[in-house]
Amino acid sequence: MSASDSNSSPTNCSSSTMADVTDLAEPPPPPDSTTTTSTSTYPSASSSSSSSSSSLLSPSPPLELNLPLSWPPDGKLSLDWIHNLIACFDWSSKNLLPYELPSVLPVNVFDSLILIASKMLHKEPNCLSIDPVQPNSDSGADSVSTVVVVGDVHGQLHDLLFLFRDAGYPADNRIFIFNGDYVDRGAWGLETFVLLLAWKVFMPHNIYLLRGNHESKYCTSVYGFEKEVLTKYGDKGTHVYRKCLGCFEGLPLASIIAGRVYTAHGGLFRSIHVTPSKRSKGKKNRRIVVNSDVSCLSLGSFEELSKARRTVLDPPWEGSNLIPGDVLWSDPSMTPGLSPNKERGIGLWWGPDCTEEFLKKHQLKLIIRSHEGPDAREKRDGFAGMDEGYTIDHVVESGKLITLFSAPDYPQFQATKERYNNKGAYIVLQSPDFDSPVFHSFTAITPRPKANAYYDYIDVIDSDEELDLTSMVTA
Repeated sequence: MSASDSNSSPTNCSSSTMADVTDLAEPPPPPDSTTTTSTSTYPSASSSSSSSSSSLLSPSPPLELNLPLSWPPDGKLSLDWIHNLIACFDWSSKNLLPYELPSVLPVNVFDSLILIASKMLHKEPNCLSIDPVQPNSDSGADSVSTVVVVGDVHGQLHDLLFLFRDAGYPADNRIFIFNGDYVDRGAWGLETFVLLLAWKVFMPHNIYLLRGNHESKYCTSVYGFEKEVLTKYGDKGTHVYRKCLGCFEGLPLASIIAGRVYTAHGGLFRSIHVTPSKRSKGKKNRRIVVNSDVSCLSLGSFEELSKARRTVLDPPWEGSNLIPGDVLWSDPSMTPGLSPNKERGIGLWWGPDCTEEFLKKHQLKLIIRSHEGPDAREKRDGFAGMDEGYTIDHVVESGKLITLFSAPDYPQFQATKERYNNKGAYIVLQSPDFDSPVFHSFTAITPRPKANAYYDYIDVIDSDEELDLTSMVTA
């Protein structure tokens, strides 16, 4: 089956529309397994979004909101705390100016949250092993969780809130895996990332946050997140931004679900052939030679992935630490083989033969990656577009390769007159095998609260092409 007709293959596909997330006093009931539909929309954005508005005219928050947010005295988050966080972010995004966010999320509360979350994330391995089936010593029966996989969200807070309402929140029987790109291009990247960190701190074994290529210093300086944070936190903005960068460095690179499904933001990675070259002056002056001959490219192993140094602000495109850049930046190809990704200037292209080799070698059935929205896909000959929020790119003997994108109506700010109007999607994996994806597509929340872009979306390219590699850190 070709990529162009892959979306017509038999799949369980449910389609969701808009939902109101303003009532968050109680957790929502989990959606049933059939199509979920809701027609309510967001209220109109407050006129206080205008740059000429004064903070003195900002409306008072509803009495049910606990503002400003405060860190729990015992340092332990609760479900009520997170629901209040969601409601506060939802309200402030519609009623406050960006620089008023500290009146909702004070810097000291942000610091407490990101410190705990960063420590958790840095302790996790490069590639997470996630087992949705756990023995239950009390009942004697296994405890089985559903797994929800989410692609790029790009600061589209309100679409993320809908996704949680539609799929159900993280719970004892529901695990979330986010595939990176939480920030940039959208207006609420900071709120989006903070919310996900709060869930991680509250339920560390039921939500996993992988790194995307936009969780880097280079991308966030070009595509808006740095300016967003500086705008929202003023003289404390540099401090908040640096804390975020430090947290980005700790995000794991990939996951393996139930021993059957591999997930990563970009995808596959190369084997690094390192040859020590001896010198007469002893071990101290030994030179390490990395084989850069592209004709010798081969797929890497999970052992190599586990040893890669992920704590770099900008994954390098040259040297001996290439695996993080491959995992975050690579793209599939219809051409067989493994080759440098010349379009992006970093990472790889891999063909269907490489997908088959990778699946067969590691006894996997499915690869779920993200990284490509509708803007990138319209330039990729032979690949299906991102109209439904996902594509099935390779179908091989051992399984499938899927690209998943969870930011509907993307990008939020667009230079062209015609919008892509793409849907977002998430994937549900269930027992017994966890390798038969159930796709849930959903449309964007409308109208979005009014917001200004934090980057020059007219002149800045939309598909991460032609990177200014010389400005990236190569350590």
